[in-house]
Amino acid sequence: MLSTVLIHRARRSRRAALTAVLTTAALLAAGCSSDDDGDGPWSGKSAESGPAESGASPSGDGPGDGADAPPEKGSAEVTKTLATDLKSPWGLAPLPGGDLLVSSRDEGTITRIDGSTGKKTKVGSVPGVAAAGEGGLMGLALSPTYASDHQLYAYFTTESDNRVARMLYDEKKPSGQQLGAPDTVFKGIPKGMIHNGGRIAFGPDKMLYAGTGETGETDLAQDKKSLGGKILRLTPDGEPAPGNPFGDSPVYSYGHRNVQGLDWSEDKRLWAAEFGQDTWDELNEIKAGDNYGWPEVEGKGDGDSGEFHSPVAQWKTSEASPSGIAYARGSVWMAGLRGQRLWRIPVRGVSGEPGTEAFLTEKHGRLRTVVAAGGDKLWLVTSETDSRGTPEKGDDKILEVRVK
Repeated sequence: MLSTVLIHRARRSRRAALTAVLTTAALLAAGCSSDDDGDGPWSGKSAESGPAESGASPSGDGPGDGADAPPEKGSAEVTKTLATDLKSPWGLAPLPGGDLLVSSRDEGTITRIDGSTGKKTKVGSVPGVAAAGEGGLMGLALSPTYASDHQLYAYFTTESDNRVARMLYDEKKPSGQQLGAPDTVFKGIPKGMIHNGGRIAFGPDKMLYAGTGETGETDLAQDKKSLGGKILRLTPDGEPAPGNPFGDSPVYSYGHRNVQGLDWSEDKRLWAAEFGQDTWDELNEIKAGDNYGWPEVEGKGDGDSGEFHSPVAQWKTSEASPSGIAYARGSVWMAGLRGQRLWRIPVRGVSGEPGTEAFLTEKHGRLRTVVAAGGDKLWLVTSETDSRGTPEKGDDKILEVRVK
């Protein structure tokens, strides 16, 4: 896997050098300077952000903005159904102005949702998507310089691997023709019928983070030379990010089973949700270079050895099967697929194991993705049409949720 990365880096370096030469010449000429998704056919043995920082929640919860500990008791109320009749929705990226981009895992398409009316407009299809099992078109993230470059990043499965590509999004073009050709920035992530990971997000450091899965081959998670079962940290061009813990490697943390939730609190701590197998699902605080234990342990199983980083919180797999997470109002909010509920995990100013609360239990079906939308507002995406659910009229949906 790393040979692919090195070849890719060499090509990028040659391109960068050529670009630098051409730029210098131009300046001189101018004279200026889960069961991851629940219990289904691939279940094995038994998923925000403003345009400047696509991984950092626009919650207004900065250190100087009401940064007290969250209330002991929270709440979550669905105030609006924004959009209906979505097919296998997975990734969600808020646009400047309040509209949303949503990916269809199985159809390989991206749709724009009007943030006020819910009107749907097809943006386009992503060529090369090979949807099967838990793979397909998954996470979306806007470039950290979206205002100037209009680049949209996507994580998706091909016939050979999982990869990340970026595409120019030109909303002035006709419906269905608004995506430019994909520019692959990173490839070679293992693919499988299960455990493909898929969540991507830009962090406060403007680096691109990607959660991957071990594809059911559990040994990949502990192999630091493999890209499976990891959280990766990359530059926007797909290079291993400066300061990564294992030298010239994209690997940021390892020992993961299947990471589909990533977000940051206002103090720049990275949080990740992870599917367990038979016993415990997890919410982890991610530290560079740490080993999160899979498949040696599941949940808080390392005793006093300190070899593995224990989760901040854990749940029975029947109560969670977590995909996306979002940070808002001092808490991490975690969407549960099999658990069909929205979990609240207060983390700001909380020492020790946090108390957790469940909301919306079995009221809206399987919950795939949750994204902070500013203040006390979340966007929540259901997941009943992904072959694991029981679709009803109107599924799938994007819900507006008010939280505290």
